Amino acid sequence: MLVLLPPSEGKAASGVGTPLELEALALSALSAQREAVLDALVAVSTGDEAAALEVLGLSEGLRGELARNALLRTAPALPAGELYTGVLYDALGLAELAAEARARAERDILVFSGLWGAVRLTDRIPPYRCSGGVKLPPLGGLGAYWRKPMAAVMPEVAGEGLVLDLRSSAYAALWKPTGAVAGRTATVRVLHERVVNGVTKRSVVSHFNKATKGRLLRQLIESGSEPASPAELVDALRELKYTVEAAAPTAGKPWALDVVVAEL
Repeated sequence: MLVLLPPSEGKAASGVGTPLELEALALSALSAQREAVLDALVAVSTGDEAAALEVLGLSEGLRGELARNALLRTAPALPAGELYTGVLYDALGLAELAAEARARAERDILVFSGLWGAVRLTDRIPPYRCSGGVKLPPLGGLGAYWRKPMAAVMPEVAGEGLVLDLRSSAYAALWKPTGAVAGRTATVRVLHERVVNGVTKRSVVSHFNKATKGRLLRQLIESGSEPASPAELVDALRELKYTVEAAAPTAGKPWALDVVVAEL
């Protein structure tokens, strides 16, 4: 199973130890593209501050992120699994997993990133600020920038098994499964079901969407389940007591799974 995650805006304040080694990151075929994005991000972050804040979509209160970006090549790095600290990662609780479950997570999870393309949890990277939706001069929109190189490497990374896609839309734009890989891919949407004035209503949640996906993934990893297809994933999640509705798959398209929750 390959699990695709988004990064998080929340990150550890600093790394420890040695700085970034681009050539040591997983998916080494992306090194040239990573180098280009890194150069562009450092250049923007060390230029006109007002322009940099606008490009990166940052408020005045986050001006300090520019200084952090400026030092990306020399700042101490840390494993991606320790770097990301947002809602999904808090719910996933990597540091609390038993050794066997942690090893499964490190084997199966790939984190997409506007700066790195995609990294493994064990890849050492410095804290940074660059979302997948940024239009970074002179490269342009990062979603479009990464699409071709990611399409070249991801089929091999995906292998022959299940791809569980938990990415948000900004990071789903970096790579869209096609062909046989798409047929083995399942996307997940979290719906909140509640009764209002006697009428059952459902709505898509945002913050709690991330938390639910993190908990779901943690339970799946800890269960030791190894679903090999979207249909087996549905069965595995139902065994974990999740209410899952699967739309009839269309040839060449990923499966769309709705996880319905009554409590947030």
